[in-house]
Amino acid sequence: MRIATLLLLSESPMHGYQLMQAMADRTDGAWRPSPGAVYPTIAQLEDDGLVTTAVDGGRKLVTLTEAGRGHVEEQRAGWGDPFGQVEGAAPGPDLRGPLHELHAAARQVAVSGTPAQVQAATAVLAEARRSLYLILAGEAEGDRG
Repeated sequence: MRIATLLLLSESPMHGYQLMQAMADRTDGAWRPSPGAVYPTIAQLEDDGLVTTAVDGGRKLVTLTEAGRGHVEEQRAGWGDPFGQVEGAAPGPDLRGPLHELHAAARQVAVSGTPAQVQAATAVLAEARRSLYLILAGEAEGDRG
């Protein structure tokens, strides 16, 4: 997160949301950092004197300091491309769709369900987790007893 943030800021100052969007764009959506990852990184970089933040149109604009620019230039060759690993990777299985659908169903039970329904959903989710680990362990669905 730190390296990706510094490299993006070396191209131009950005708001936190712009950083998140740029990371998602450069990885074709494979990496979508959350505000809970980006903003603490920005705060740490500011504490380290590598970036400054200034209010711009009601949002904080993050800019590399001179020390930050020097740090990026010194370290850039050793960092490589934090986005290239994802961009150049062969496409693999994508479980995000089914996972999002499962998440939506679980949220609906959490919001609208009775206590008994929430308890039943909790058991279903625990069994799903267990089943996934059994798949990795090489146990087929019918082999369990």
